[in-house]
Parts: sequence; structure tokens; C-alpha cells
Amino acid sequence: MNYQHYWETGINHDTYNQQFQQKADKPEDWEYGQYIPLNFSRSQRLNKTFKLKPEEIHLLKKAKKQLWIVISEHWCGDASQIVPVMRKMSESSNGQIEMRLILRDDYPELIESHLTNGSKSVPKIIQLDPNFHLINDWGPRPVEAQQIVNDWKKDPNAKPHYAETLHKWYAMDKQQRITSELLNFIDY
Repeated sequence: MNYQHYWETGINHDTYNQQFQQKADKPEDWEYGQYIPLNFSRSQRLNKTFKLKPEEIHLLKKAKKQLWIVISEHWCGDASQIVPVMRKMSESSNGQIEMRLILRDDYPELIESHLTNGSKSVPKIIQLDPNFHLINDWGPRPVEAQQIVNDWKKDPNAKPHYAETLHKWYAMDKQQRITSELLNFIDY
């Protein structure tokens, strides 16, 4: 897998966010567009309000130099909750963690190499060393949130309440599980 190619074609968070807003303004033009305005709102709220603790920032600055290719999509509810945390972690790392984003549906071969239980679930971090060698991957959501998804898949009657239950979990957790899991994922 030529990860350097994906890194070079990836976009920064500002460009990702600009695309997000454009899609939120005209959701009818996009596949799964009905989800984009709410996800954009969630993402913007977290971009403005999410803060890392001083000890988390201190730890991020101790990370080994690494590159994160984040596979995402604007219609993905999990991405709207998680990508702002990834961005804040990268920005707080004092240059130790660089992040670029790739849209899953534009690069199907990349997500095919990083499936989650056979699924193309996003967001997904592909963690690379500075020479573009694969270290690890993470995603698409924290373990507890994944359990909500697993329970939903076992019980089709839960499907109408799945998204509500999942996003309530994110709201109650206040991005602490995301932060914790990503801090454990980072190469120090």
C-alpha cells in the first residue's frame, strides 16, 4: 500500500471543514445528504467547545513524530463526534502528530485495506511513521460506542433508536473515551 500517495492527496482540516459546510448548505446534492447538516452542526460545536486537559496536551507533546491519515465522510455521525477531537489532538501535539483527511468513498481501496469486522466504517486513523510505514490503525469509534452498534446489529427492533442512543452516549461521555483511546493509540 502506497501510504505516501494517500498522505499527499489528503486534505487538511480547514479544507475538510469548508467542504463540510458546502455540503451542509446543499445536502440534497449529496448521497446521504440528509445527515450532513446535523453532523456539520455537531462538528462545529465540538470544534468550538472541545478542550483537552493540560496533562493530555503535555502527553501529546511527548509523542513520537507520526502521521495520521484519517478516513472519513461528512455524512458519518461518528466522524462528526470524533474528527474534531483528532484535530485538537494533532494541533496540540506541537507538530508531533500531523493529520490529513481522505474521504472514504473517493479512495475505496484504502478503506478496503482497513476494514472493521468486514465493514467500511469510518472514521478510521491510519497511523504512519515519518517514512510512511504503517504503525497501527484505530476506529471507527470507542469501544463502548462500538458495543452500542453491536447491540443494535443483534436486535433489529433497536434500529429506530440506534442513532439517538449512540449520540446521547457521545453527549454524556463528553469525548472522554475518544480522547483516552486515542492517547493510548499514540506512539510515544
